[in-house]
Amino acid sequence: MIYFKLPFNEKLYTTGEDSSKISVTFHSFDNSEQLHFKGNIIEIESGDFEKKEITSQSLPKENNHFIAETEDEYIRKLNGVIEIIKENNLPKLVLSRRKIIRNFNTIDLKESFKRLCNSYPNAFRYIFINDENCWMGAFSEVLGKFDKVTHTFETMSLAGTLPVSEDWSQKEIEEQKPVSTYIENVFEKYATSGHIEKSPTYDHISGNIKHLRTDFKANIKPEDIDKIITELHPTPAVCGIPKDFCKEKIQWIEKFPREFYAGYIKIETEETVQYFVNLRCAKLYKDAVHLFVGGGITAQSNPKKEWGETELKSEAVFKNLVIS
Repeated sequence: MIYFKLPFNEKLYTTGEDSSKISVTFHSFDNSEQLHFKGNIIEIESGDFEKKEITSQSLPKENNHFIAETEDEYIRKLNGVIEIIKENNLPKLVLSRRKIIRNFNTIDLKESFKRLCNSYPNAFRYIFINDENCWMGAFSEVLGKFDKVTHTFETMSLAGTLPVSEDWSQKEIEEQKPVSTYIENVFEKYATSGHIEKSPTYDHISGNIKHLRTDFKANIKPEDIDKIITELHPTPAVCGIPKDFCKEKIQWIEKFPREFYAGYIKIETEETVQYFVNLRCAKLYKDAVHLFVGGGITAQSNPKKEWGETELKSEAVFKNLVIS
């Protein structure tokens, strides 16, 4: 079961009964796991959604007994990461953690999803239950969008995070630059005309926080879609630069596997193929919520401020959960 809304689109979608077609696929961060939702994408009326029974009683109990990192533990780890960055002259490395919520009776899944949708109209919003997995999220980063008619491919460089009211510092500006450079270099390999459209960098507002964003667009060959997605994922915004080195370090340093956090979601229709990065998200259990958050670390990072940034990001999903 999956329900989702596309950015700037309040229509609610699910997948139909046609079992021969895969329309929605979730890819884990390391691409070792995929979840497929079969059937054509169909619109579902709000009244029909209200009649659906979606309760937390169907969710599994948490059986992994993870212990979340404390602020002190995370800051110590960040100090070690900054040393790795300096020793290897890295532009950035992205570190993540889980914030774990327990000690509640029940989650109202349907109401939580509706609140999340209302809070982030410019984001891809979803909830799914698939065997032992229940995830919910809302995020704005597009890994790619391919138009099957015009053969245009679009993506964005999204990095740096601050509360909406604060001004950008050099740290956030420097964090976003290598993400844009990386994407531009990938585009240069596949742009059929050699022409790449690049927007100025601007503020991207997402609820109570903002990011720096630059948009890219070019014409590519349809047979190159999988290649360009493979090169783009994981982007520097969720991994770091150089990609392979940072990915190896992440899997060694981080306390927990990322699972579907910082992976991507593929949505295919007759007209388009869209790919969204799975960022502001949570894994839901009957008796626990695991909130996945992270941040781009540079040589100039302040560990205490980075902790605060992850706390701020965790509110994106947590503040919309209806828990009793």
